[in-house]
Amino acid sequence: MTRTSDTLLDRLTALHPKVIDLSLARIERLLAALGHPERRLPPVVHVAGTNGKGSTLAMIRAGLEAAGHPVHVYTSPHLARFHERIRLAGELIPEPALADALARCETANEGQPITFFEITTAAAFLAMSETPADYALLEVGLGGRLDATNVIDRPRLTVITPISVDHQQYLGETLPEIAAEKAGILKHGIGCIVARQEPEALAVIEEAAHRRLAPLMIENQDWQVWEEHGRMAYLDPQGLLDLPLPNLIGAHQVGNAGTALCALRALSMDEAACTAAVTRAEWPARLQRLRRGPLAEAAAPCELWLDGGHNPAAGTALAEALTRLPQRPLHLVTGMLRTKDAAGFLRPLAPLARSLHGVTIPGEPATLTAEETVAAARAAGFAEPQAAPSVAEAVAGIAAAAPAARILICGSLYLAGRVLRENG
Repeated sequence: MTRTSDTLLDRLTALHPKVIDLSLARIERLLAALGHPERRLPPVVHVAGTNGKGSTLAMIRAGLEAAGHPVHVYTSPHLARFHERIRLAGELIPEPALADALARCETANEGQPITFFEITTAAAFLAMSETPADYALLEVGLGGRLDATNVIDRPRLTVITPISVDHQQYLGETLPEIAAEKAGILKHGIGCIVARQEPEALAVIEEAAHRRLAPLMIENQDWQVWEEHGRMAYLDPQGLLDLPLPNLIGAHQVGNAGTALCALRALSMDEAACTAAVTRAEWPARLQRLRRGPLAEAAAPCELWLDGGHNPAAGTALAEALTRLPQRPLHLVTGMLRTKDAAGFLRPLAPLARSLHGVTIPGEPATLTAEETVAAARAAGFAEPQAAPSVAEAVAGIAAAAPAARILICGSLYLAGRVLRENG
């Protein structure tokens, strides 16, 4: 039986008729069959939220690694290769280790129904349990309460980044309902770092924390972060930190950095680790400048940027970040999934952009067609959006017509991943 990770991953997608079916029963069964690798992980930092999870986690990782700690990381989705989801002691999981973990999970599962995310999460825990590290950073896949990562009974720390309305078909229609799902990662007596929230979401988190006796460290109550004179200030009961602005672009990254700093201080990291957190973090497709590769060459002499944000809150943050870049005419190339609020994402961007080209995301069954994206853009306030056959043709057309432009490819992490693969 072939044991390459790609072949195994293809087989594992067939074990459940649904891509998403929130439950803990299947992964708990599989982890028991594997001998409970989730109980042999190093101290876990578990991160939930709607926006900023990945960036916050990347900053925590940068700080811990700068302090000399080997760190496991589990995130999703991947952009170009599945291996990106799992880091073992700081390095992307090697192909032999990934294939071995997947094969062992497939064997232990014995063909029983389990979602792709659940069985691959079990594989991540298995690989992490067999490689020494000081910490394991886990990003919730969807929600929190019933997410496959929520089998960790005693994390070292939990983190909740800003919550907004997204994935309503799985998490509930209202912000309090969604917040209740995110707050499901809280554990009895375990501290939680809470980023800035809408009052109705914070009330739900506080109630959940009260029931679980989980101490909270809440932004603007227990800690603060702000931009001042081109730098970033962070204040908590341990004192004031005066730090450079985050190397990840955008005012929203100051808030993400504050959340990461609070987590690092809770883990007893020093100022040098905190400085590294905001200056060394790497997180692709978050307002990332593409300078090399075929697409970048096709865009020349335009600037080419890539972002994977895909909900209204991300659209607002992206628009604010764009206003901080040196001024250039902005043109968007956008593809989105039909499960997202496309008009809501695009509305904050409409006043900034000269044009929008809608594209279909290749290979994604849930993609909006290019024409549907154009319709959403028109509803969001774009005057003359138009469909394009592909990202490459849209980029080349904009570059030919507006050689001094800034081209931003945006709307979906799946589109971003496709672009990164095609651009090499």
